[in-house]
Amino acid sequence: MTGRLWTARVAALVLLLLLLLAVVRLPWAGDLGIHAATVERLRHSLFDPGNPLVDADTPSPYYSPWTVLLGCVAKATGFSVFVVLRLGALVGLGVLVTGVWRYVRVLSARPAAPPLALLSLVLLWGTAQFSWSGFLGLHSLVLTVAYPSVFALGLAFHLWAWLSRAQGWGARLGCGVLWAVILLVHQFSGVVASLGALAVVCSARTGWRAPGRLAVGLALGTVVLWVWPYYDFFALLGAGDGMNAVHRSLYRDLPGRYWLVLVGVAALGVRWWRDRRDVLVLFFVLGAVVFAAGGLSGHWSWGRVLPAALIPAQLAVALEVVEAGRRAVRAGWACVLGAALAVGAWAQAGTLGHVVDRGLLPGVVEAKYREPWTGYQWITPWVGYGDVVMARKFPSRQIPAYGPYTVAPGYPDFFLRDEGERVAAARTYFSEGAAGGVRRAIVREYTVRWVVDRGDGLRGSEGLRAVTRGPDGQILYEVVG
Repeated sequence: MTGRLWTARVAALVLLLLLLLAVVRLPWAGDLGIHAATVERLRHSLFDPGNPLVDADTPSPYYSPWTVLLGCVAKATGFSVFVVLRLGALVGLGVLVTGVWRYVRVLSARPAAPPLALLSLVLLWGTAQFSWSGFLGLHSLVLTVAYPSVFALGLAFHLWAWLSRAQGWGARLGCGVLWAVILLVHQFSGVVASLGALAVVCSARTGWRAPGRLAVGLALGTVVLWVWPYYDFFALLGAGDGMNAVHRSLYRDLPGRYWLVLVGVAALGVRWWRDRRDVLVLFFVLGAVVFAAGGLSGHWSWGRVLPAALIPAQLAVALEVVEAGRRAVRAGWACVLGAALAVGAWAQAGTLGHVVDRGLLPGVVEAKYREPWTGYQWITPWVGYGDVVMARKFPSRQIPAYGPYTVAPGYPDFFLRDEGERVAAARTYFSEGAAGGVRRAIVREYTVRWVVDRGDGLRGSEGLRAVTRGPDGQILYEVVG
């Protein structure tokens, strides 16, 4: 066991070092722009930040307790938003690791269990590249380490550990507050946390001997959700249909993305055979049922609950390696898990390109690497904070990170009532052969000062002056008429 323990610890430390290097590099991808923009708005106006993406006075679910704290740090220190996001990533990663450690120690006293659990959570996925916030695969974590979802999932593990041992009134009330904070920080991870907490309660050997404490804790958490001043949490309950299109892909290529998790499902079967009320089995069933219901009903946004099925399976196989009765059985589980982790690590080896120079990678690893996005810092010498930029959808996902607004948001926005009109205006502006008068009307309506576009399609247009060129043939135009 000593050799296995040290092997697991060394492998887990190497994995954590890779993630720390990712924090330093902070690859530009996915939703980094909206989180950077959120912190930037809070830095400038902590109590009335407005919409993070467009020049509109609307609430936003991105203004959570976590981003408000980061906004306070940005305001107090004067650090750039990307430095603050790196600091937040370090804290979020620390909360995640300590949360996993605490919860696994609730499930097993074996010292090898926590590092094996960390390795399984990060590497035991599939062989198809996949990244999404709220999913703990290495490929996802490297790209989303600065996202609120990582912090929220870390808090979720702490919640499950705390709830598993909570006895008095204070502990139950604290669990209720923590539950609410997780939901405010990242709503989808909050659902995962809720299912895990339900599994903990349902598996408790003491039964429902303290329903009053649980009910009061739940009520206190609900009050916290209700009084949060930056957005109406309960209004989001009606936002699911508007999020379905973007989440449809979560139900595609399931075998390629997750087939290694079947090892964990087998381990859950063993745990169920030993204990029909096993907490990880209940957690898995809850997550799988909700995920399947989303697929069958066409509520694709319910796919974000999938970690509620993946996490217990990944933990289960790690625990079997150290908890299975006979030494031969434990050795068998160790061999199976070791092989699966090796396959998973190789499948996600392309993430090394985010922390080392691409030229240093072997050719077979380099082929797995995907370049991160190019930022828009090249426009900042001219475009000031709060200026409105006309841009297509993809640039609109990044430009607000540097302080400007865009006409149309780069992400779906439930609270922005004129989102459809803004998207239509941007589409009309960039449409081929759009009349000069139509473009001028759009510029006036949204007080556009700058235009960003790729290629020379707008060159020579009335009222625009080319200022500078950026990567990939992009041009920054100033509105002059």
